[in-house]
Amino acid sequence: MNRRLVLAFGLLVVFAASAGCSSVFGPDQIAQKKLERNASYEWDTEQDVTYNVSSDEYRAIYDLGGKTTLEIHQQEALGEKAPVEISAVKFRYANGTVVGADDIRVRKTKSKTIITPPKGKGKLAYTAPRRGKTFSVPTYLKDRSYEVIIPRGMRVDLFLLSDVRPGNYKTEMRDGRVHIVWDKSINPDAISVRYYLARDKFIFGGVVGVALLVGLAGLAYFRLQIRQLEREREELGLNVDVSDDDFGDDPPPGMR
Repeated sequence: MNRRLVLAFGLLVVFAASAGCSSVFGPDQIAQKKLERNASYEWDTEQDVTYNVSSDEYRAIYDLGGKTTLEIHQQEALGEKAPVEISAVKFRYANGTVVGADDIRVRKTKSKTIITPPKGKGKLAYTAPRRGKTFSVPTYLKDRSYEVIIPRGMRVDLFLLSDVRPGNYKTEMRDGRVHIVWDKSINPDAISVRYYLARDKFIFGGVVGVALLVGLAGLAYFRLQIRQLEREREELGLNVDVSDDDFGDDPPPGMR
């Protein structure tokens, strides 16, 4: 009987160690091969933090300014925090030297991903997955300027189809892509950008135009029906207005 218990416990240990998710023995770690994935980054950014957003991922670049660690997380549907599945992690020193995952420590907990770059000032970069036409991320560094570059062909200039938070941002078109910038004085807890495809503006305008024409046509038809009904009532003598002025102050005929 004891042998069976030992065997069962051994199998449990094997399953727990080979599982691809967090277990009672601690959270899983990001595979080194994933962290070593190659990606190109535009290091010469004008802002302290830049998010280059594409259809299925975003590439983040942080000017750490000597900060020794960066702790990042994402919000789950129920408001809970979860670690970010990053890849292609790199660090560029102030002199331009770029190192990869072998020189950067990355570990996960149940609620965050902790990145420890090499000592010294420089910029940290990583890639993370995303989806949809809304990009949102907590602001991990305070008193820094932020920039979000949305995908090519997307826009944020029509409030009915887009939403950018916080306000007090600036936009600039560069190489066919919209750059959204917040300066250091904003200090938001999070950044959220909902954008739309440029051609959707014309489709939306067409739909609104058709709806307006249909509404005007319906109003005109309604007024026409009212007028026709008034004419029919007049022909039947139902619209004759009889007031006391027709008789004056005298009593009705036959009652004098």
